[in-house]
Amino acid sequence: MKALVVDDDLALADVLSFTLRRAGFDVTVANDGLTALQRWEQEKPDFIILDLNLPKLSGLQVCQRIRSESDVPILILSVRGDDNDIVTGLQEGADEYMVKPFSPRQLVARIEAVLRRSGKPNPAPDSFSIGALMLDPARSEVYIGGELWAHLTRLENELLQTLMLHSDQVLSSDVLIGHVWGQGGADRAMLKQLVYRLRLKIEKAPLGCARIETIPSVGYSLVTSRKPKARRKE
Repeated sequence: MKALVVDDDLALADVLSFTLRRAGFDVTVANDGLTALQRWEQEKPDFIILDLNLPKLSGLQVCQRIRSESDVPILILSVRGDDNDIVTGLQEGADEYMVKPFSPRQLVARIEAVLRRSGKPNPAPDSFSIGALMLDPARSEVYIGGELWAHLTRLENELLQTLMLHSDQVLSSDVLIGHVWGQGGADRAMLKQLVYRLRLKIEKAPLGCARIETIPSVGYSLVTSRKPKARRKE
């Protein structure tokens, strides 16, 4: 399932893309209103996240143009939280409206709700796997070699999903905090403790299984020679 993220804040667009890919979407990004319309026409996304304050063409104008030709679900994500802004956004065709800053978990839940109302399937994969390591995110269970290895807490589950989707990449502490707790929801000491607890649950895995590595003064990486596969049950 394809998603279009439209935001002129490059760092935030990256966070949104990160969140949606973890939820199972293929993501395309646009940083201004005109490019958003081009991406929409070219990619035919199944869902759109749209900021209001955009260069070249406002978010409301983009919403009006798309809605005049398509019923694709649109979620407005904006710093503008006044009642008039929210009412106007919904009246112009948005299916949902969220105010920044936002919780990644709440954003995904809102997207899933909009997709259910529109009759579209949930894009979330049933599992993630890297070699012998497999995570069932719905059940918060880790399997190694096909055998149940550990049960995870919600936060451990969120952290492992993020690391698996970006295996062999270094993720900064701030990026991980944003995706596990939401913006400003935790600090580096809390992240360090969460990583420690997750390591305790998977560190006795057979040699060669993926390992969480600390990158001093930067963040963490799930080190493996194989990329994760997102799987859906047939």
